[in-house]
Amino acid sequence: MTHGRILASMLFFAALAFSPCARLNAQESKRDYLTQIEADKIRDAEQPALRIKLFIEFAADRLKKFHYELARPSSERLRSERLNSLLNAYTGCVDDAAELIDLGRERQDDIRAGIKEVQKRVKEFLPQLEKLAAEGQDLALYKDTLLDAVEATKQAQADADKAAKELAPAPVRRKPS
Repeated sequence: MTHGRILASMLFFAALAFSPCARLNAQESKRDYLTQIEADKIRDAEQPALRIKLFIEFAADRLKKFHYELARPSSERLRSERLNSLLNAYTGCVDDAAELIDLGRERQDDIRAGIKEVQKRVKEFLPQLEKLAAEGQDLALYKDTLLDAVEATKQAQADADKAAKELAPAPVRRKPS
């Protein structure tokens, strides 16, 4: 190849990388930690509280898979990739649940059920994560990602607690006399 062709190829691929289509694909892959079925469930959920619950359910699934992978022997490189990927997916799900809580609070949506689920589940998640941070097997392979997961969990807990205090209580139905 001549230098002109190489330069032309480089410019073509650079233009392709910065095209609107490339940015769109990057945005779509933002939630690449969800399976297609999970993404469909989120999309089909009509109520914000249900979406919050689904994200927390998916986070619990990732944490369960993380513990499974941790107990399973494999090569160090593959193990590190899988463990970090699962923790990143967990963090993404927890972050998305917290984001939906903030959005629901701003919009005054009825997200009480979602908030309660987050409050309940993060009380389960946080001790598991903190125990892993203190004495986790092969901790060096995933320590930074684990610290991010702990921070995301604490932030989700704070967001849920704040939203629970700010949202007005549900109206009480009175029985006709």
